[in-house]
Amino acid sequence: MGGTLPMLNPPHHTRVRRSVGNVFHRNSLAEMKTSVERTTSRLLDRFEEELAYGPADFCTLVSEELPVITIGEWLQIPSADFAFLRSLTHDQVYTQELFPNPSQLALSDESTRQLREYFTSLVKERREKPGRDPVSEWIRVWDAQEPDREVADEAVYSLTLFMLLAALETTAHVLSSTFRLLLEHPRQLNWLRIHPEQIPDAIDEALRYDAPIHMISRVASEDTELAGVTVRKNEMVQLMAGAAHHDPAHYASPEVFDIRRRPAHLGFGGGIHFCLGNTLARLEADCLLTALLERLPGLRITAAPLWEPRVAFRRLITLPVARA
Repeated sequence: MGGTLPMLNPPHHTRVRRSVGNVFHRNSLAEMKTSVERTTSRLLDRFEEELAYGPADFCTLVSEELPVITIGEWLQIPSADFAFLRSLTHDQVYTQELFPNPSQLALSDESTRQLREYFTSLVKERREKPGRDPVSEWIRVWDAQEPDREVADEAVYSLTLFMLLAALETTAHVLSSTFRLLLEHPRQLNWLRIHPEQIPDAIDEALRYDAPIHMISRVASEDTELAGVTVRKNEMVQLMAGAAHHDPAHYASPEVFDIRRRPAHLGFGGGIHFCLGNTLARLEADCLLTALLERLPGLRITAAPLWEPRVAFRRLITLPVARA
């Protein structure tokens, strides 16, 4: 993971970031929106079919599926590999937890090994048979600026891996958590159904209230001082974004979920590390919530959601819902 964008500093970060370009610009998002809407409709068709027989798991049927299909089709990865890659990303994030145990670290190491094997092979395949896809384009960009093909391929591998990791775990949480919070606050859900133009505000409040990443790790490059505390070079600092989002000094009644709040938040990071795919995550959430409000009124949570026992990366494993 050391070569991926979130772990890089300038000038290397600047070089890698520029090689990606404005990857999710307005025109490309407009093209992707049609695909996301089509996928959303198909997933909700199946979800409705399951609801006809009783409770259905929103996570398994919808929120875990939409991100991997969206990014997988964009990268032109075989759909048969989607479930395999999603499973690996679930295990890979353990290495970024606060206190991972030995078995979690072993899972993370093995998933990282398999992800490297998969995407190294993908980059090699696209180099031999380039096409009109992001990976082939990144190969062309890096070949133009880096004479060493091994270095170029390693850079493209890191980019491709990062795109997958960033697009799956966090986006799935945004989708499931936003829907969960709205179901738990039916008056706000009903208001949003009348005012669908406020869906972006609802997404932002969900990102504040229960961000996908609650802890961000950073290592000091030099001795410094933070809030009166001395931090030595090479010491690690944990930014507790989840706690910051509930700081009463910055938010009035932070424990209250309020979709009309319009909050600033760290859900997509900030500065040079502001999330590259934030617009894509917002697009998926907007398309899904719009369709849910139109197609499926009167849903309710039937049992307590099941959570992955993690600190840094939030994940709902199950969200059982049924028609009221």
